[in-house]
Amino acid sequence: MVPVSEHIRQLLRQIPEEPGVYQYFDKEGTVIYVGKAKNLRRRVSSYFQKEHEWLKTRQLVRHIADIRYVVVPSEQDAFLLENNLIKQYQPHYNILLKDGKSYPSICITKEPFPRVFKTRKILKNAGEYYGPYSYGNTVDLVLELIHRLCPIRTCQMPLIQKGVEDGKYKVCLKYHLHTCCGICERKVSKERYDEYIEMARKIIRGDARLLARRLQQRMSELSASMRYEEAGEVKSQLEMLDKFCSKTVITNTVSGDLDVFGYTEEGQNIYVSVLHVHNGSIVQGQTVSFRRQLQESKEEMLAMAMHRLREMLGCSTREVIVPFIPDLFDENLHVHIAVSGDRKRLLDLAMKNVAQYKDDCLRQADKLNPDQRCMRLLGQLQSLLKLPTLPVVIDSFDNSNIQGSDAVAGCVVFRKARPAKGEYKRFKIRSVSGQDDYADMREIVRRRYTDLLDENKPLPDLIIADGGEGQMNAIREVLEKQLNLNIPVAGLKKDDKHRTNVLLYGTPVHEYGMKVSDELFRLLVQIQDEVHRFAISYHKQKRSKSQIHSEFDDIKGVGEVSKHKLLRHFHSVARAKSASSDELRQVLGNSLGTKVYEYFQGVLSL
Repeated sequence: MVPVSEHIRQLLRQIPEEPGVYQYFDKEGTVIYVGKAKNLRRRVSSYFQKEHEWLKTRQLVRHIADIRYVVVPSEQDAFLLENNLIKQYQPHYNILLKDGKSYPSICITKEPFPRVFKTRKILKNAGEYYGPYSYGNTVDLVLELIHRLCPIRTCQMPLIQKGVEDGKYKVCLKYHLHTCCGICERKVSKERYDEYIEMARKIIRGDARLLARRLQQRMSELSASMRYEEAGEVKSQLEMLDKFCSKTVITNTVSGDLDVFGYTEEGQNIYVSVLHVHNGSIVQGQTVSFRRQLQESKEEMLAMAMHRLREMLGCSTREVIVPFIPDLFDENLHVHIAVSGDRKRLLDLAMKNVAQYKDDCLRQADKLNPDQRCMRLLGQLQSLLKLPTLPVVIDSFDNSNIQGSDAVAGCVVFRKARPAKGEYKRFKIRSVSGQDDYADMREIVRRRYTDLLDENKPLPDLIIADGGEGQMNAIREVLEKQLNLNIPVAGLKKDDKHRTNVLLYGTPVHEYGMKVSDELFRLLVQIQDEVHRFAISYHKQKRSKSQIHSEFDDIKGVGEVSKHKLLRHFHSVARAKSASSDELRQVLGNSLGTKVYEYFQGVLSL
């Protein structure tokens, strides 16, 4: 087993199970390895769960002092970010990529009659480059689409305008196969050839709406002329175009450089992330936290964080995307809020990363100070329901019966978000006959808080009913009309699959939908499960006692020992009833035997 420091162990517990890119740092803070993963937690944890066979991997693990990661929407997007980070940092253990492996791009050459092709080499001033693409199939799809829609040349012949005009070149087989327009013999004009190149450029950039409309029109014309085979080919081209134009978050439709900021806060702690995007690809990412010192607004905090992060990453981009406009005065910056398209998707990704970072920080702080987590969750509950005080003490009720028999109820108490088992109370329903859950609830609430008032004990800050609006109304009826108390009452509602999914509160009742992954939701479900368990266990106990009850239990003076003697001798209550006085005195003695005989005679005479 690989020895793991406590710092690394905590980081491994915090890493999400989502696609992304991870970076390993040594003690000096240098990036020593960059990797990608479909599941970050599983992939990163695998480095520390076994002794690796390869010496290089063992050396890498021994030098890991810190871990950082960036969450992305898909594994394909992780390819791009990994490639960019490796090129930027040149980590020691990424040997293969350092030796020249890179992802392909598409080049449109700077020639009189340009070519469009795939390349892994970027040559300055040789042409326009688009990419890199995370996997080769995308490049092949784009090039296939371009060459089917735009019959531009693929040969490497150095065509010049004068040579074409003088007729120095001859068409090749590809012209006769209809995959080349034959520009070398002036089969099309230079202007027409330039139109093909512009079409190719639009396809690569994703701006293919005009081209799609033209293809749609062409397909309609061919269909009207009953040229169905050709119309089918155009339809296939349209489908290819639609497939290519479906975009990911990291996309080539965003050209140039821009910085995308995500922002969230928790109490006085502020969390800000930045994604630096170059030609549609994320090349840098960083997330930091600040603490509000005075009463700074979120606009002021975002402005300060933007300045700090751009300085840390050495960013000088002019376009900045933010979730809200910061209190920033810089005429050289174009700051705006993205509301749609790829920029909005990049903003959503930045917000997702900063939310993940905040959750990681809170989980780490909670481990160091568990009480802090409890008070934070109670603060969230107070804020959500707009309670007058922090719900430090929470009572929760539930009742249990089977068709009205052995009706009981339970009350559990949570103090500072933890079960206070010494304060739990059990209730046997006294005044309700038959099955009436609301009447049962009114009885136990009245008894519970009458006892607290008589004993001069403090009341809870919040009551949670293990049920919906009906249970809440039953509790409020007793509190307000009978006891004149003003205690907030909430309820937990289940869906059609009997799973809790909504918190109820207020008059009229308002529903608060909750995510299963939320910590507050898990706390509420814990309270619900605990009161249900407590009530059910008491009901089972009462039911088991009633099931083993016999008529011997109703005779004064007959205990467990005497009952066993009678059953051992007579084998049933019926045979004991028909026994003579002498037989009973022989088993139990004169006094108790006579008493049992007289009891049975009295019962039989009724």
